[in-house]
Amino acid sequence: MPVGTVHRDAATAEFFDGTARGELLIRRCAECGGPAAPQARTCPHCGSPVLSWTPAAGTGQVVSWSVVHAKGAPPTVVAIVELDEEPWMQVQINGVAPEEVHGGMRVRVAFERPEGGEAIPVFRPAN
Repeated sequence: MPVGTVHRDAATAEFFDGTARGELLIRRCAECGGPAAPQARTCPHCGSPVLSWTPAAGTGQVVSWSVVHAKGAPPTVVAIVELDEEPWMQVQINGVAPEEVHGGMRVRVAFERPEGGEAIPVFRPAN
């Protein structure tokens, strides 16, 4: 199943500028330096609202996953991936059969751009 079309707004503009360049961005706290997921509005470590964007390596491991079955479409794997920098992201896993996905599986970011939308991070098995 292809990723859905997503459009930017003021809060996501910098994130999608990064994905357009093929770069996964996460948040970093200006107070304690702790990493946070892209959607974070405050630091999960100290609670500070002062966050900036920083590039992530784009690698991580599967923590949990589910297989979504839709009529007339191939199964889609939706997973929680823990990035190597620490934050967790909910993402689509592509390029692997659903039965081959497992906890701890190493993955790497890729980007898909649905027509009319922003480049969306998806993950594929790391080789």
